[in-house]
Amino acid sequence: MWSFVQLTVTTLVFLKVSCNPVDLALEGAWKGWKETHAKSYLEEEESFRRTIWERNLWRIEQHNLEAAQGKHSFQVAMNHLGDLTDEEFNQMLNRFQPDQTKEYEEGATYFQESATKEIPKQVDWRTKGFVTPIKNQGHCGSCWAFSATGALEGLFFKKTGKLVPLSEQNLMDCSWKLGNKGCHGGYVSHAFEYVRDNRGINSEQDYPYQEKDEFECHYNPTTRVGNCTSLVWIQSQNEAALERAVATMGPVSLGVDAKNFGFHFYKSGIFASSECTHKVTHAMLAVGYGTEQESNKTTDYWILKNSWSENWGEQGYMRLVKGVDNHCGVANQACYPTM
Repeated sequence: MWSFVQLTVTTLVFLKVSCNPVDLALEGAWKGWKETHAKSYLEEEESFRRTIWERNLWRIEQHNLEAAQGKHSFQVAMNHLGDLTDEEFNQMLNRFQPDQTKEYEEGATYFQESATKEIPKQVDWRTKGFVTPIKNQGHCGSCWAFSATGALEGLFFKKTGKLVPLSEQNLMDCSWKLGNKGCHGGYVSHAFEYVRDNRGINSEQDYPYQEKDEFECHYNPTTRVGNCTSLVWIQSQNEAALERAVATMGPVSLGVDAKNFGFHFYKSGIFASSECTHKVTHAMLAVGYGTEQESNKTTDYWILKNSWSENWGEQGYMRLVKGVDNHCGVANQACYPTM
């Protein structure tokens, strides 16, 4: 459901871009993109969306030209979100709520691991069976729920040896009392609290994703998959602690600043952007970390699972630069559930 602010922003952008003529040379590319992503529009909206798409395409080409000149460490590409303005993108998809009260939450503890204990130089929990396939939150600000289910899926696999996709809709419909607001944003930590207090969560199969707010909880305790008993926070802005947590505990939920254009259309490479701040807006899942060596240069990176479908990034994943000033605030809001 669109808010008054979203409608106002979209109307203003419409008035601005609808005056620009479309590029007829891109007619075939536009039709191909619409067919690929099953896009259709009302007649009065088509030129508006196409103008946005063309502008995004131009920005993508400019970035990649600069990347070829060595100005960027990553490439971007047109994806299924190419008809959205930056404002719409952030309104609909980047709705993670940083938790400012984590020190006082009941049952919350902080990660403690010996700094002298040796950990692997590279970790990828996908290869160990901890990670479900990439999902798609659609035009709904439910990233917080997808990040939470990802961490819970890894936890349950660690305990049972069974990898079961869990229900984001269950979290969206049933955790409003804890401050989560479905498609309008939420807290990963409060999702874990809901599962703990509820003593369970349903599977994706039993409680499928609707890409909208249902406003009614349909949780079925007879088909619950599992439970978590506590929430563990990782010291804020401490990438070394985050590395140890990912290495020893499994996938970890976290937030990043995803407001910039490069993030929206990221395709490959190690993401590092001067536009990234430490104000986190989007929830993701850290499933590992690694190192790339190229031209006598070594770059460390995080492996982050996103919820924007396989059409985004490296089949739905991002490699984000690691150990460089807590880039994009990656270690600001990291936590995981335990059982």
